[in-house]
Amino acid sequence: MFKDYNMNQIVLPLDLEVKLQKNDIAFHVHHLVESIPLEVFESLFRTEGCPAYHPRMMLKIILCAYSQSVFSGRKIEALLKDSIRMMWLAQGYEPSYRTINRFRVHSEVKDLIRQCFVQFRCQLVEENLIDQEAVFIDGKKIEASANKFTFVWKKSIEKYHQSLIAKSNQLYDELLENEIIPEMERENVEQLSLKELVELVEKVDDVVSEYDKQIEATSVVPERRALRSARKYPKQVRKQLIDFVQRKQKYQQDFEIFGTRNSYSKTDPDATFMRMKDDYMKNGQLKAGYNVQIATEGQYTLAYSLFSNPTDTKTLIPFLDEIEQHYFELPEHIVADAGYGSEQNFSDILSNRKREALITYNMYLKEQKKNYKQNPFNSDNWEYDEDTDTYICPNQKRHPFQYHSTRKDPTGFEREFKIYEREDCSGCPFRSSCTKAKEGNNRKLMVNEKWEQQKEYVRAKLSEEKTSAIYRKRKIDVEPVFGFLKANLRFTRFSVRGKSKVENEMGLALMAVNLRKFAAQQLK
Repeated sequence: MFKDYNMNQIVLPLDLEVKLQKNDIAFHVHHLVESIPLEVFESLFRTEGCPAYHPRMMLKIILCAYSQSVFSGRKIEALLKDSIRMMWLAQGYEPSYRTINRFRVHSEVKDLIRQCFVQFRCQLVEENLIDQEAVFIDGKKIEASANKFTFVWKKSIEKYHQSLIAKSNQLYDELLENEIIPEMERENVEQLSLKELVELVEKVDDVVSEYDKQIEATSVVPERRALRSARKYPKQVRKQLIDFVQRKQKYQQDFEIFGTRNSYSKTDPDATFMRMKDDYMKNGQLKAGYNVQIATEGQYTLAYSLFSNPTDTKTLIPFLDEIEQHYFELPEHIVADAGYGSEQNFSDILSNRKREALITYNMYLKEQKKNYKQNPFNSDNWEYDEDTDTYICPNQKRHPFQYHSTRKDPTGFEREFKIYEREDCSGCPFRSSCTKAKEGNNRKLMVNEKWEQQKEYVRAKLSEEKTSAIYRKRKIDVEPVFGFLKANLRFTRFSVRGKSKVENEMGLALMAVNLRKFAAQQLK
């Protein structure tokens, strides 16, 4: 005996909500988007043309699709016809893939995505899923949707630009020497500007035009032949100058795109070539990508941002600024790994933000090792005489303070050093083991007192029971989020180009990870 099955009988459509399970992720998506204040959607409201789909509905279907590892606009459109949860969220509407793609890369949608994170954090606080005592920060480089071999390097452009400057200056001197053009008033003696190169083209063009008029005016063959011979060099110079102008324009555009970066991709100029950890080529190949920074607690992403520079050290301060401006007030403890440990970052967190920085530095683990502590030639292990401000080396010789030194980083941050140096190290029996300085030079000690105080602060904080327990959570809090993104969501590469569009896609993917984890926790 079988259950009744008849394809010829009419079945009336029921409310699709009844078909969904009690803890379906569609309900979590619905409640999250509905919690966003109405005024946030006003920027997307328009009074002209055909009425648009409601942004709440569009955001819901895209978030739900991303939570199912569907990132293609066409596949999202197909889900609206197949998936019950998608049909319920869309309430019967079926926007095309073009509409979906246009919406998710819209510049105004970035504020909606930020509000999703703000409202989601409020929900976590209400349900006591996070305690708000610390925020864990980490970064990951994710590959851009760009051709792997269309790269432009800053050093190459600088080299070609210098060659162009030398050639244009040489050509200008030749034109003056041959008395083809009069001397120009130059803004910079070292190089011709783009405007000056254009003026040169115009002046040489006038010379060529004058020769053309003279050739047309005479019918004497020897004179015409002589004029054409004299016109040959200015015509060649004009062609060369036009090439210089085009190259100058290109190089200036390249430098504008570079900014502070060292490379960019032709297919996605906002992407920078970085060395990825998951290198499928297995040869350390550089690939175009973005540096994604996230702030988490309880394995939930509470804030995110994208940067074009590959190093994490320079991203911490602007990321913290963005968190305070758009997401939430920073908690008492800011936790990150050694990649963020720098004097500038510690100064910003401790002095400007008045927070505790639970961030190690590059040498932290090495300093804990026995061979480091027992190395007599390590300046950190030398005896220091505070009264005379001198260090005593293994040969029991004094290295007195000599002078102050200031170094400025590329970012403009200044570091103060005290330089200690012995008068003569030439006769020291330990010289070969103590220093690599050339014969005749003495070993110098560069001591940054502020940095040493900050390192001592970190060592003290990580030796306390409470703060060390918070720091130990870092590996099990922030790092699994990137694992979920890659393994569970299968999000390993961006599908859009341009930083603003990539930021939207990254926010949708991270919120999809949050919703999946939140839905799974509700089952426990």
